[in-house]
Amino acid sequence: MVDAAGKTCVVFGAAGFIGSHLCDRLLDAGVTVIGVDNESTGRWENVEHLKGVDAFTSVNHDVTEPFRVDGPVDFVANLASPASPMDYLRLPLQTLRAGSLGTERALDLATEHDARFLLTSTSEVYGEPSEHPQRETYWGNVNPNGPRSVYDESKRYAEALTMAYRREHGTNTAIARVFNTYGPRMRIDDGRAVPAFIDAALRGDPLPIHGDGSQTRSLCFVSDLVEGLYLLLVSGACGPVNLGNPEEVTVRELALAIAGEVGGPADLNFHPRPVDDPSRRCPDITVAQSQLEWTPRVDLAHGIAVTVRWFRERALPTTDTTEG
Repeated sequence: MVDAAGKTCVVFGAAGFIGSHLCDRLLDAGVTVIGVDNESTGRWENVEHLKGVDAFTSVNHDVTEPFRVDGPVDFVANLASPASPMDYLRLPLQTLRAGSLGTERALDLATEHDARFLLTSTSEVYGEPSEHPQRETYWGNVNPNGPRSVYDESKRYAEALTMAYRREHGTNTAIARVFNTYGPRMRIDDGRAVPAFIDAALRGDPLPIHGDGSQTRSLCFVSDLVEGLYLLLVSGACGPVNLGNPEEVTVRELALAIAGEVGGPADLNFHPRPVDDPSRRCPDITVAQSQLEWTPRVDLAHGIAVTVRWFRERALPTTDTTEG
């Protein structure tokens, strides 16, 4: 592992849900952070607490445009993309450009400065998996022209581009495949299960479930996920590396757990499943455990309690539009 203190990292997507937490982790490690976002889905209020911190600079900029930094850059972390289905279905071309041209711009910056580059890819590259749990060696089962393909294929392309830069230019790269993540700073209206269930429960409305709720997810609390990203960034590992919690839960069980934490009725409202919504999603984290000595530590009950408390403290509803 590299001692990151005193080094500089450019974080694309810094105003997003995960990106803002990564900025915090880097600053805690003594890293100077240049946070870049265009607020297409991120919110600068996620890093409002960093105003006045000398080691943090925010820049409003679109990742698909060239970005230059005067002075040394030691790390580049690319988290810039719409990340929730609601957002990438609303912004299909922007999502494709972020994954393709945006990744190329970020790689150019890293290559120019001989910096370590981290791509946050996604478990969506596995599609509707025929292997369970999913290992990094599994090539996936993705519909290349369904509505979700704008996100799935943009990340698959971003991975291919990252490896091409590694082979062609010798860029020092790493790829993280991020599984379902939740926690404070998610948008209440971003369409993903955890904020949707919390929103409904706080309002006293039935919790919206797509399908019969038997599909599974593996939910990782954001502090655990960000620790994995940080460890991968400062390591020599290339990846791809799965980062997620292997504790599997059905969507119905998740809804009932959130209703129980909020303390309201556990009424459920069932809706049709979205196209290509995966039936099971669970990471094999053997590589992360062996190469990064990383294992998630926050259990679901505690993570839900923290997340519900964070949302309770904020006014509802909100129309803010996570990953930027």
